[in-house]
Amino acid sequence: KKTTMIRFFLLQNRVGKTRLSKWYVQANDDKEKARIESEIHRMVVARDRKYTSFIEFMNYKLVYRRYAGLFFTIAVDVNDNELAYLETIHLFVELLDKFFSNVCELDIVFNFNKVYSILDEYILAGEISETSKLEILDRIKELEKREKD
Repeated sequence: KKTTMIRFFLLQNRVGKTRLSKWYVQANDDKEKARIESEIHRMVVARDRKYTSFIEFMNYKLVYRRYAGLFFTIAVDVNDNELAYLETIHLFVELLDKFFSNVCELDIVFNFNKVYSILDEYILAGEISETSKLEILDRIKELEKREKD
């Protein structure tokens, strides 16, 4: 049985600033990652809303979703289920929204370590490890409590 795997997860704003970049596969170097992220940004920003949120890119399929001025993009295998990954993005946004009570880009910029912690509780090594919002947020609260002790 072949397992599905997320290759990378990006969060970019309208002007192309990458606010979150989590790679689950090895890229050549940081320059290559930056080039790929820039190329992806150009594609998703320029794409007409009447088209789907799925783009074949290199040997991946990009699944993206826009929330306000932020673009959430996941790269997956070409044969993976796009709708499942749209839901993955949506759940991540709901987690951020719940944690920051109505998340905005500045929350992500100034609390990037918390954002990465939330993502790591949700997606581990490119695979979804937990889908319960309550469970993930409880784990984050527990981690915060431990940090304070």
